[in-house]
Amino acid sequence: MTPSEREALLSRWSDPPSDTEQTRCDNAERVIKNAIAKSALLKDRDIRVFVQGSYRNNTNVRLDSDVDICVCLMDTFITDYTFADGLSDAALGLIGSTYPYSQFRNDLEAALVAAFGRVNVKRGNKAFDIKENTYRVDADVVACWEYRRYYQNGSYASGTALYPDNGGAIHSWPEQHRNNGVEKNNNTGRRFKRLVRIMKNLCNALTEQGNVAAKPIPSFLNECLVWNTPDHLIMDGTLSDNVRQMFIHLWQSTETDEACKKWREVNEMKYLFRPGQPWTREQAQAWIYTAWQVLEFE
Repeated sequence: MTPSEREALLSRWSDPPSDTEQTRCDNAERVIKNAIAKSALLKDRDIRVFVQGSYRNNTNVRLDSDVDICVCLMDTFITDYTFADGLSDAALGLIGSTYPYSQFRNDLEAALVAAFGRVNVKRGNKAFDIKENTYRVDADVVACWEYRRYYQNGSYASGTALYPDNGGAIHSWPEQHRNNGVEKNNNTGRRFKRLVRIMKNLCNALTEQGNVAAKPIPSFLNECLVWNTPDHLIMDGTLSDNVRQMFIHLWQSTETDEACKKWREVNEMKYLFRPGQPWTREQAQAWIYTAWQVLEFE
């Protein structure tokens, strides 16, 4: 691959979605809001509906076919006092909810079925899959409660809590993720999100070919790897320059646990390479090595 061929490929991979795709994404969010507004079970509750994930963060690529829509119940929330020793629900005067999460999820399912028909709504372990049409994209709709991480002074960070049907809990921080991504994109002359799309497109292309290093790497991890690249390495020069400098940094920084132990997700609320994550530092480094070879950097 010649330098000009590589630059042309990276430029194509860095492009944002089309206006048409964005419009269909906006329509998907709108019809979910309408479905809740028409539900006798949900219309009077404090519910926030918003797109999250790659579509909201403007880092989606061709294979990100489903738009993730969060339906978050705000008048019932989960409290976390891990970083607020001495605080408790009782100390803050909080009263336990009488509206269980399982009922909220069932009520949301009923609202979606009433709006789109049973045939177009599939209940999965984590999300409801809403089939696409010419007006809107496929949507994965998740039922969440607000999740509050309290601090010693009584303030809290607001996230979301999802409880899959097969058990467990998933805590996410969509607002923090979006805000931090926007800031880094601005600080890098809008290169951050272009590089994220490049990483995702490259990973998708190799995964389709059966590449063993690319296969276990989710798009979220690719975004976090770019996030942990210093701004000055991806601000100037060509896209090839940026990607090369980024790969060198990522390779060197993932050689040992110690070198990247303080890395965090884009949301800055969770460490990137700690127990409990569905990926490892070794997988990330193997992916970077493969990506370097495929793009034929020297």
